[in-house]
Amino acid sequence: MAEAAIVTGASSGIGREISRVLCEMGYEVFGIGRKFQGLDIEKEKPDGRHTDKGPVDAFEFAGAFHPIVCDLLDTQVLVNLVKKLRAEKEIAILINNAGVGYYGLHEELAVHNLQAMLRTNLEVPMILTNLLLRDLKKRRGYIINISSVTAGQSNPHGCAYGATKAGLASFSKSLFDEARKYGIKVVTIQPDMTKTDLYRNADFCEGEEEASYLLPEEVAEAVRFVLSGREGMVVTELTLRPQLHRIRKKGKKSI
Repeated sequence: MAEAAIVTGASSGIGREISRVLCEMGYEVFGIGRKFQGLDIEKEKPDGRHTDKGPVDAFEFAGAFHPIVCDLLDTQVLVNLVKKLRAEKEIAILINNAGVGYYGLHEELAVHNLQAMLRTNLEVPMILTNLLLRDLKKRRGYIINISSVTAGQSNPHGCAYGATKAGLASFSKSLFDEARKYGIKVVTIQPDMTKTDLYRNADFCEGEEEASYLLPEEVAEAVRFVLSGREGMVVTELTLRPQLHRIRKKGKKSI
């Protein structure tokens, strides 16, 4: 039986590319997302059962990829899903990739958007880790948290987002020290500006020059690098940056 991996935020961007890399490496991948385009999907119900798969446009992964539609903020549904997977599969990798960002002056952010960031970026990774840690200890597995360069810097107009990512990085660091004697590898990957949908709620986006942003597949290749290390050596933190520091206001030139 192939070892299994769970990837959150797997329906697009970085999570989709990480799922592809894991499949190429021979893992059975369970990708959780809110909606998938171009894949047959299963939708998780509160009782842990699934709806029938619905036919959609073909999308090819080189390996066993199982897309599961689940709202990560519905905690009971998420818990039921993970318990079911634990009972059926040998889970060796957890990748906490799902994230959401809202930007602007802190007093202008809606409370429900603050809650969405706190829960998605920090609460969900903690809950999933709590549910899976015993299994991962048995398999000397990996927990890979996709944080952000904002975790280690000041973030005007992104105070709350940066704080959630700093919390995730701190959690990773402490968890590694807590669990390393069991063979657990806890890794924080910190990408800079990446060409994804993360900035859909912002008034800015990546620059126009290719050297001003990362690509999702480049972050996924960092995951491959981490997983390819020899047993006994752990890359606990990896920062990825584009050569140029450029952003642009939507509809304007790079600055």
